[in-house]
Amino acid sequence: MDKRIAARIRTERESRGWSLSDLAEKASVSRAMIHKIERGESSPTANFLGKLSGAFGLSMSTLLARAEIKHGRLLRMQDQPTWQDPETGYLRRHVSPSSDLRFDIVHVILPPGKEVPMPASAYAFLRQLVWVLSGELVFVEGDVTHEMKEGDCLELGPPTDCIFRNATKKPCSYAVTVLKVT
Repeated sequence: MDKRIAARIRTERESRGWSLSDLAEKASVSRAMIHKIERGESSPTANFLGKLSGAFGLSMSTLLARAEIKHGRLLRMQDQPTWQDPETGYLRRHVSPSSDLRFDIVHVILPPGKEVPMPASAYAFLRQLVWVLSGELVFVEGDVTHEMKEGDCLELGPPTDCIFRNATKKPCSYAVTVLKVT
């Protein structure tokens, strides 16, 4: 999956006519790190992918979907692309088939004691619902903290820096429904 993500990042960057420096500036990340990721020498973190996707004007779901998902109305579980954050162990599975629908469904497992920050730019072009399937999730949305338990569902507000945090000793499983508004 890392190789497909690397190729997709390069394709997105080159299709816009951007240099590595252009993308680094737009995403507020290191040019050297983009170069390492595009060459497959390093795995991107969830936070890093959030910054890149925001610079491209895409959701992280769309960026990852473009790297992997086959077209068709049925996407079997074994064919659903997964990606694991090398820094936190956050495991993300893209559940919804690739289609012309304006939404995606993503399943996430956040390991115990871990947190994943996401920049506001990762949310600039979409609306989201976060539904806790099992465990507990602390979702920090700017200055507001939402303590969520199994079954709770939250509509995210306007784009702001966010943190997904699992403060417990058990994994947290949650679904994110992403509505693309552009």
